[in-house]
Amino acid sequence: MSVVTVQRLGVRYGERAILDELSFAVFSGEFFVVIGPNGSGKTTLLKALARLVSPWRGETTLFGKPLAAYGRRELARLVAVVPQQVSLDFPFTVAETVLMGRSPHLGLLEAEKAADYEQAEAAMRFTDVLHLASRRLDQLSGGERQRVIIARAICQQPRLLLLDEPTASLDPAHQVQIMDLLERLRAENGVTVVMASHDLNLAAIYGTTLLLLKDGTAVQVGPPREVLTASLLSSVYGCAMHVGDHALPGVPLVFPVPTGCRAALS
Repeated sequence: MSVVTVQRLGVRYGERAILDELSFAVFSGEFFVVIGPNGSGKTTLLKALARLVSPWRGETTLFGKPLAAYGRRELARLVAVVPQQVSLDFPFTVAETVLMGRSPHLGLLEAEKAADYEQAEAAMRFTDVLHLASRRLDQLSGGERQRVIIARAICQQPRLLLLDEPTASLDPAHQVQIMDLLERLRAENGVTVVMASHDLNLAAIYGTTLLLLKDGTAVQVGPPREVLTASLLSSVYGCAMHVGDHALPGVPLVFPVPTGCRAALS
């Protein structure tokens, strides 16, 4: 079943086209990873799917219904967003932050009920941050804070999770923790995951489908083996790229080739 269908999507900031004639579909249960160089439109695409920016052309449907037809509360019950950065100007505790995920399920001025606290506790347990419940966000490490924000998203009970560079600035161990957490969420809870990432190797390991963007247009959509080819990546990123065999069977390994080493690969 199609969760998201995008047809000829165009988004502009002023006179500048950020996304142009973009078409693709995301299906239920996919781990869909959007890749591409800086300025290719990854973050803008996630904002368009969350209806945080308005397209100037094209049509997007969510679960078979036009995205524009959803009310804000209705949309928030279906879609949760994990942004690239979280403001720490008002450092709430972990428990308070996660409980905010219940807002779409509450009426105006309605207080949280026991079931809401139970949902928040379950989300904190799922992301292994329950022991941090009384700590403030600004007292946490980057990896801990990222798990808290994902817990808040889980607390919304979404069917679609949008994440913008969730592993940026994390060390390899924390990157794997976050990615394993998202894979569990997909496999165990049936949540469809759409993630923007600069890390081509994490995309290759975890992604079921990749969307490669360049200048706001889709260059290729498909499984990692079809998208992560040396010729395609070299043309999109503007530097020589090598794709070899990963230690994990069937997973491509990608790395840029330094200028002085290119002759050895030719």
